[in-house]
Amino acid sequence: MNNRNYAVFARVLALVLLLHADSLFAQSNKLPAWAFGGFARPEGINPIISPDSTTRFMDPVLHKLIGWESNDTFNPAAAILNGKVVVLYRSEDKSGVGIGFRTSRLGFASSTDGMHFTRSKTPVFYPAEDSQKKYEWPGGCEDPRVAVTANGTYVVFYTQWNRELPRLGVATSKDLKHWTKHGPIFEDAYGGKFLNIAHKSASILTKVQGGKQVVTKINGKYWLYWGELHVYGATSVNLVDWAPVVNADGSLKEFVSPRKGYFDSELTECGPPALMTNKGIILFYNGKNKPGDEGDKRFTANSYCAGQMLFDKKDPTKLITRLDVPFMRPMAAFEKSGQYPAGTVFIEGMVYFKRKWFLYYGCADSRVGVAVYDPNHPVAPDPVE
Repeated sequence: MNNRNYAVFARVLALVLLLHADSLFAQSNKLPAWAFGGFARPEGINPIISPDSTTRFMDPVLHKLIGWESNDTFNPAAAILNGKVVVLYRSEDKSGVGIGFRTSRLGFASSTDGMHFTRSKTPVFYPAEDSQKKYEWPGGCEDPRVAVTANGTYVVFYTQWNRELPRLGVATSKDLKHWTKHGPIFEDAYGGKFLNIAHKSASILTKVQGGKQVVTKINGKYWLYWGELHVYGATSVNLVDWAPVVNADGSLKEFVSPRKGYFDSELTECGPPALMTNKGIILFYNGKNKPGDEGDKRFTANSYCAGQMLFDKKDPTKLITRLDVPFMRPMAAFEKSGQYPAGTVFIEGMVYFKRKWFLYYGCADSRVGVAVYDPNHPVAPDPVE
């Protein structure tokens, strides 16, 4: 090829690349420097927890044996206890038909390697004849997120579901098995103004300190991101009583909302505990993709995919940026089959364990999976298509 022909070829090639730059970029999925990942699904491991029709539990409300985890096991929280990973997973019995119309309880599973789990035969957290029954029965205790303080107190945020209104409840424990329920987190704030609005999905702020991920404060208070449709915030001085962040007129302050044309076009639902890093606060979240032109057509309509947001480390209300495509999306068969066939990787639990990050997630509202991020050997995030 002579110089003249080479120059023409080069110009044509440059024009082709320019015209197709958007589509070429759309196929790639490269994480920015601030984000975590990619997360690898261990070969031959998933799902790590599936329904079990053989276990029975004497329900304290019904006073009869229940197949408490016979229908579905999903949406897990995770924490470290005595050098082991503990997963608290949502389990549904067969008392009804459809998501939200059965009773949910939390099961307990532990692991020495974060991948192979031993499960307790009975749940460790459930509706009972207690002060919270009016909020938790008959729907149950759903979708936990758990973290631990530097002094070893575990705190769990979960959805109290009485089949009328979802509310965020909080409980504390020293061993992840015996819990003290403290009730709805917004029960007292602003005279109870937000007690009777729908609220769920809470991600408390944590940091890695001395090789352990622990609850931390910002500006002298504990900090919580929460919300399903939008991302909101709340503060506390005692981990139990929380005050939502509000605007000057007293309305809830929205930090982040769904984006038309993106994987989070319908929901931006908070995931595992938020994490303070040297680049800012990372909020891991679940985006739901809206059908039709309002969603991202590269992803299945109504599917849940996992995203990340970065907030200012001095001002946790200030969003800096967020991923435009998910770092995880439903790919495996068990992530796209079950009681939510549109596909779900619903992230709720993440722990720092053996210098790696273990992410635990619900698969199609039916099973529990794990994915691992090794900062020393990161893999590529899930492909866009």
